Amino acid sequence: MSSLRGSQTQKVKRPIYTRKGPLEVPSPSEKDWSKADEEDYGFNDLGQEQDSLPQPYRMINKLVNLLVDRSWEIIKEREASREAELSQIQPTIYSPLVEIKLSTMPNCIAISQDYMFIGGARGFSIYHLYNAKRICAWEKLKVDVTSIWATDLGSEILIATVDEMGIIRLFYFHKEVLFLIKTINEADDANKQTTCVKMEVSHGGDFAAFLLQGSGDVWLDVYKLPKESWLKEVEHPLNSVNLKKKTKPLQLNSTDHIAADHLEMDVNTVFKGDAKLSHPVYIMKIKPPKPVTGTTFKSPLEAFAKIEDCCGLGSGKNHFIKDSQWEQQAAIFHASYKKYLDGEWEEEPLSVAMFHFLLPSCVFAMPAEVKSPSGAACILGVHWTGSHNFFLYSLHRTLKDKVDPEGVWPCAAPIVASALSSSCSYLVLACEDGVLTLWDLAEGFPLGVVALPDGCFCQSIHFLNYFLVHKRRNVYPEGPVKSKMKCVVLCTDASLHLVTANGTKGPTISVLVERPVKHLNETICAVAPVPALPGMLLIFSWNGSVRLMDVAKSEILCAFAPPRSYHLAVPWKPVFVVSLHHPCFLLRGDHPDEIECTSNAKKIRNSIFYFNFEAYPLLEEISGNCTIPQSDLTDNKAFSQALPLEKRCEHFLQKRLEKVKKNTMREQEHWTRLQKYSLILQREGFMK
Repeated sequence: MSSLRGSQTQKVKRPIYTRKGPLEVPSPSEKDWSKADEEDYGFNDLGQEQDSLPQPYRMINKLVNLLVDRSWEIIKEREASREAELSQIQPTIYSPLVEIKLSTMPNCIAISQDYMFIGGARGFSIYHLYNAKRICAWEKLKVDVTSIWATDLGSEILIATVDEMGIIRLFYFHKEVLFLIKTINEADDANKQTTCVKMEVSHGGDFAAFLLQGSGDVWLDVYKLPKESWLKEVEHPLNSVNLKKKTKPLQLNSTDHIAADHLEMDVNTVFKGDAKLSHPVYIMKIKPPKPVTGTTFKSPLEAFAKIEDCCGLGSGKNHFIKDSQWEQQAAIFHASYKKYLDGEWEEEPLSVAMFHFLLPSCVFAMPAEVKSPSGAACILGVHWTGSHNFFLYSLHRTLKDKVDPEGVWPCAAPIVASALSSSCSYLVLACEDGVLTLWDLAEGFPLGVVALPDGCFCQSIHFLNYFLVHKRRNVYPEGPVKSKMKCVVLCTDASLHLVTANGTKGPTISVLVERPVKHLNETICAVAPVPALPGMLLIFSWNGSVRLMDVAKSEILCAFAPPRSYHLAVPWKPVFVVSLHHPCFLLRGDHPDEIECTSNAKKIRNSIFYFNFEAYPLLEEISGNCTIPQSDLTDNKAFSQALPLEKRCEHFLQKRLEKVKKNTMREQEHWTRLQKYSLILQREGFMK
């Protein structure tokens, strides 16, 4: 079948005529061509033959030709992309160290201390991190556990689970014994059941907050956790507690040598489901801020009389803006953006909050009589969808107290994302216009404001432990570092950026990964910092690849992948967890037969793969030598700026004192030399 060429013409010789004169090579110029030869040639449209076909065959022929042409273009593009991939230097791919086979689909994973917590059908299970021995399990649900959190409380662990119905349950794990604390939002009436959208536990486990929704409303419940009482209650349990032993075998297949006795649960571990622990104390309920309406005050003095103190200024309450002013502003806005506002509008979804527990700082004005334990959270920071304000609520209150913010941080645009560092020292607020505000909470001042490139909008923020580049290696300073932070920002267009702030010098931003244009399968869907490796970042892509990037060089060091018989069933939403204190991460792998054999769920192979960074030659040296002493930093002027101001002053004075001692010794040497020289001159004078 001939291809379609609508406007293409070709010079065709007419067979019914004979050429006149001898054959000659035509001259280069068209003006010198013989006019007699023009009668023997004619320009015919190649599409005339198809156009002469009757309908609908002519249209069918053109559509088929168009389809063939487009298919050929797609084939050429794919072939070009394949050749480009082959020409690229492929990173070293490492296989998992251990494969943990499960009988049910794992929906979520968490790591705390030396244990891993896997949520799935009917409950969750607890395993040792290194030998994959199953310790105990809680499987009393009729639905799956979809989310799980594990918070380190010292020698104990607080576990929080959320199932498919949105019900939250708190557990206490002490000396490999599991206790059920309380079900937070379970209701007897199904019509009054609320669901958990998000939850957060403070650093140290003193407070917990749950974002709930139900009956068309959304709010934030805050609880105080009596962890001291829990420890006393589990160490001195009642004699009437019934101990229920639970044993369940676990199939394990790993590349290292794991003994067969590790495949069963330890018979000495127990589950104390009947032990009653103290319930969390409900202290506060926070609702989304109401839209600002016209004032009811008649004069500014009346508005000032309603303000008891400076707390809550900027929240929109007790203002003196009249309804006519709001209407005038709305009319100006609609007149300016009328062409964008015309059309049908969908119903706005419920507002969602992001919240963080903040440690005591000079940024927050707390009452003098309020005393909080060292390292315990004292402020809850909240921002709601579409709101310009970051609200600060004191945690030292009871349910009877009035819920008003103690402080408000207004921003120029609505806040869309925020992140708090693991040390609770740094906070980043991202607005919908792409502007990031960096705060040093420990020192009490903003590190600066930086804007993302045009067209980039923040999707998520991830803090990196502050590191330095010393002799082409990423290292952590041995001592504490103040007013210096690094974080990566994943944008909605799948581009990745590195933000660095250094005291009062102002933040800087650099591009780590550009937005994918040709290879869309390399679009980044998730990132995770690796605390065990300085300056390293795990990158998950749509094509299921897991790569390790050095953010200092913007280079891919290596990649990780499950065995060939497994893959990531949902690569755009991988199930993984990176340990904060161990050099490892866990990744769920799905067998290809899983989708096809859904009717026979017992034969489905579900596995969690354990990757240890210290087991790979390329990363072993990085993980082993990741810190640098302060003495090496002080000797090098380029790195001395990373130390706190007090340390820098101390080292400066010590060096000056050493110089004074050296100068004193040199002065003595010079004086001795001058004395000898004077004696020589005196002798020469006497001889004359």
